[in-house]
Amino acid sequence: MDALSYKTVSANKSTVNKRWYVVDAEGKTLGRLSSGIAKIIRGKNKPDFTPHVDCGDNIIVLNASKIKLSRDKMITKEYVSYSGYPGGQKLTSARNLLAKKPEALVEKAVKGMLPKNRLGRQIFNNLYVFAGNEHPHQAQKPETIEI
Repeated sequence: MDALSYKTVSANKSTVNKRWYVVDAEGKTLGRLSSGIAKIIRGKNKPDFTPHVDCGDNIIVLNASKIKLSRDKMITKEYVSYSGYPGGQKLTSARNLLAKKPEALVEKAVKGMLPKNRLGRQIFNNLYVFAGNEHPHQAQKPETIEI
């Protein structure tokens, strides 16, 4: 065999083939859906995955307002935000966050599963979450996938 046939492929920005996918979140559990999305936008499902390159695909999540949480997490799970000032800590339950801003529930779950560095922040831009069934990315011709 030729020595070149065993060469390891290392992807870079110009060789990455990015695709667009649509995921319907209706009736799906938040954690299981988020881990599947994080894997795809990171690029771990591709054979040419390279850890230091954004080689993942773009994902559009629809019906984020119809996502479900297991057991009593809707009441007990809390999201913390802190302004930096004394007494500036705010707690929001998952139920309130789902009612006010359902996109944030999915975004926070996926963001927590990505690397905490510059690449993770860049990869997070490949995620588009919408509360309803409509999205403005028809021009990209996204494919529907099941997670």
